[in-house]
Amino acid sequence: MRPSDEAVVHQLIGRIAYFHTLFIEPALSPRGRPGAGRACCNHREEMRRAWPAVGGLRAATAWAVLDELGATLGEHLVACPARENTCCATCRVADSAAALAQAWALTEHQAYDRPPPSATLLRAYRAAAAVYLARVFSQQYEATCRTWTAGGAAVMGSPPDSSELPLTGELLGLWENPLAAPRSPVVSWLNHCTELSDIHRLLQQREVTK
Repeated sequence: MRPSDEAVVHQLIGRIAYFHTLFIEPALSPRGRPGAGRACCNHREEMRRAWPAVGGLRAATAWAVLDELGATLGEHLVACPARENTCCATCRVADSAAALAQAWALTEHQAYDRPPPSATLLRAYRAAAAVYLARVFSQQYEATCRTWTAGGAAVMGSPPDSSELPLTGELLGLWENPLAAPRSPVVSWLNHCTELSDIHRLLQQREVTK
């Protein structure tokens, strides 16, 4: 990956942290502890291969912020039961991305007085975020793994509709294929908002003017 591509990736990781800290975290009340999901590539008996691990590859990079945010999301995070530095780094990125997408979607639905999203829609948000971010991470560090890269990534259909959820929508939109986009600062009307109530007010104004 070229230095210019890495700069784009780092910018988008920073945008995740910014959105989460400014908009989501103040309104988020996660319940319970992280759930135990499917074991990562490094902890599944049928693989028996040391894919690039969390402790040796990602801990000192900008991607570490995803792990830090994921750890605050309670039951939204469903990760490898081991939760060790020997976990597959790409799987860990995917797990954290999925947790963020679910937390953001639920928080936005509540903040904008929308009906709760269906379980099917939440799964679609989780899958899209996991695939998109894991794919970029694996490209940056050549950190292939059986689950989240070519030959093993979950098959996805069309990205889920997130038109009513600006934050979740931008998360998925920016990461779907970030290195194909023009390398310029991210410019969005969300930059002019300081809390979820600002976004809600603008959404209501748009509905009135339709």
